[in-house]
Amino acid sequence: MVGDVVTDVVARYRPPLAHGTDTAAEIRTLPGGAGANAACWAARSGCADVRLLARVGAESHDWHAEQLRRAGVRARLVIDARAPTATVISLVDADAERTFLTDNGAALRLSPADWSPSLLDGVGRLHLSGYLFFADTSRRLALAVMASAREHGIAVSVDPASAGFLEQFGPERFLASAEGPDTLLPNADEACLLTGLRDPLRAAAELSRRVPVAVVTLGGAGAVVAEAGAVTARIPPVPARAVDSTGAGDAFTGAFLAARLAGADPAAAAAEGCRAGARSVMLPGGRPDAGAPEGGAY
Repeated sequence: MVGDVVTDVVARYRPPLAHGTDTAAEIRTLPGGAGANAACWAARSGCADVRLLARVGAESHDWHAEQLRRAGVRARLVIDARAPTATVISLVDADAERTFLTDNGAALRLSPADWSPSLLDGVGRLHLSGYLFFADTSRRLALAVMASAREHGIAVSVDPASAGFLEQFGPERFLASAEGPDTLLPNADEACLLTGLRDPLRAAAELSRRVPVAVVTLGGAGAVVAEAGAVTARIPPVPARAVDSTGAGDAFTGAFLAARLAGADPAAAAAEGCRAGARSVMLPGGRPDAGAPEGGAY
């Protein structure tokens, strides 16, 4: 995987935010990042060899490297001498919905100089975090990585990552930049933005005219798979008592990719993704917990 490593500051609060004064909250500093989270969930889901390329600041390199190692991920973390590790403040309300304040820091300074085609040796699938496409330097890196994967005949997937950044960047511009993956993994909001359609099922079908497989996550309504311009599977949600939706989409992505690498078809892989997403929303932050309960909905 090629993506982002982030320091998450997760603040879970119950009363409405009180502007100009204090609001009681439970605050934790946790490892995060869409690329890193997905890598950890892929490892948790059975991938024996999960690799991650990302860029971090020197101040937290060792902590992030150790957290990834403990999760079973082989990480190549490039140390940025000028920028700190990306930081996200995740505000999680009483309904477990999260709002992000994002400082991209070193994450989007990942550059073509950090890449070598040899990093694809032995790789069965390649996944790119969509955040990489939102900055010039990291977008050049993403394009170089995708070109290398095509030369090696390696399947590529892309997660559009952020409806907010996607809207600012431009949906059509994103699709043109990210042209060529075999799988696109947006959530419902991102799929609708990318197509200009209001119905995420229609949006999934439309996206599958541009990529072989479009898998759209629907939050508490499960997921939908589309191929060749038509919806081919509806995946029901897995019930869960949600405490934090941070990283649920990353959990889906990691488990989906692990299942695909193991030989599952897109529908079966999406069902695995929904199970991982359900486990994720029962935990604070975006990473799996070795002691997390099985089951639980995404």
